[in-house]
Amino acid sequence: MFKALTIAGSDSGGGAGIQADLKTFCSLEVYGATVITAITAQNTLGVSGIVMTPVDMVTKQIDAVLGDIGADACKTGMLGSAGLAAAVAARLKAHHVDKLVVDPVMISKSGATLLEDDAIGIVREKLFPLAMVVTPNVPEAERLTGMKISCPDDMIPVAAQMLKMGPRIIVIKGGHLEGDATDLVYTKTAQQFLRSPRVITRSIHGTGCTFSAAITAYLARGLDPLDAVKCAKTYITQAIITAHEIGQGHSPTNHFWNRRVPDEG
Repeated sequence: MFKALTIAGSDSGGGAGIQADLKTFCSLEVYGATVITAITAQNTLGVSGIVMTPVDMVTKQIDAVLGDIGADACKTGMLGSAGLAAAVAARLKAHHVDKLVVDPVMISKSGATLLEDDAIGIVREKLFPLAMVVTPNVPEAERLTGMKISCPDDMIPVAAQMLKMGPRIIVIKGGHLEGDATDLVYTKTAQQFLRSPRVITRSIHGTGCTFSAAITAYLARGLDPLDAVKCAKTYITQAIITAHEIGQGHSPTNHFWNRRVPDEG
């Protein structure tokens, strides 16, 4: 059985974080284990409360899962603080995690801060060198590098700068830009834009979590990293297209678009 581990925060609304990751793993037939870094009170309208998990409890969760169940691939999402980011990086390094996807979650869809300012440097210096794939959106890539992105071509020098921080593959998600949903996949030897038509919808909650979780699941299944990213792009695009509106704000995507439930009768 393929196995994956997500290290992220809990979303009580079920559309992002741990819940989105587990749904994605299940949809792609990968066993999912979890390390919960925070409990959030949130719904489609926003985040109304955050309680961070103590650092020692986070490290114990990592050791418990990787010391017994193991994982074919891991991902990180919301880490919150510098101390927590450093501890997660240390434990992943100690367990020799090879296939690591880092989603540098900084701000929720509703605007809540999910990564403290002093943690950004720790993520760059401690976590990025361990990563196979890093998946920032445009605002996150700008904040990580201090560079501006106004169009897809601007992503290229930003990705080149991020690659110097240690990851093997940079995927900058271009959903914040105008036009088609254009993502850049950047490595030392190649670069490629992945484009899909922009979908006009409010079902965009947890898209970043879901995309990175899909990459993780495909890596766990043994796909080549570039193929894993391409398959994940297809997965998240269909999850957005087929989503049903839930709640009054940013609705979640349809993680089970590829699973048809037989009609009753």
